[in-house]
Amino acid sequence: MTAPGSWFELHAALCWALVGLIWVVQLVLYPSFALVGKDSFPRYHATHSRRITLVVAPLMLGELATAAVLLWLGFRDPFFLGSLIPLAVIWISTGMVQVPLHDRLSAGFDALAHRRLVSTNVWRTAAWTLRGLALCACDL
Repeated sequence: MTAPGSWFELHAALCWALVGLIWVVQLVLYPSFALVGKDSFPRYHATHSRRITLVVAPLMLGELATAAVLLWLGFRDPFFLGSLIPLAVIWISTGMVQVPLHDRLSAGFDALAHRRLVSTNVWRTAAWTLRGLALCACDL
């Protein structure tokens, strides 16, 4: 079956928006946490978390929802199906690794938690990049 065009295009657009965003997070935002003063960090982190969630949550939920719609519509391109593995990695990593580290940082800057956040986010960055590339290989 060919891809239900508009749904696939929306799905790919959401994925690539997240690819761009995760690279900014990995290379700019997370490393910059270490530059915020200890006294200002809790307020900075709370503001960061609130604002980034306004951007990330709709994109992630949209990406997940459009993947589900494509599956429901019967889209079975092997590259799309393969891209669902890194999608699962992203959601599991977000819930089990990044969110708990952000919770820890919300109490104040913690150098170990910060280093773990940056180093473990590499996996989400790689997973989203891989997803985007896999979607480019889909046969429409």
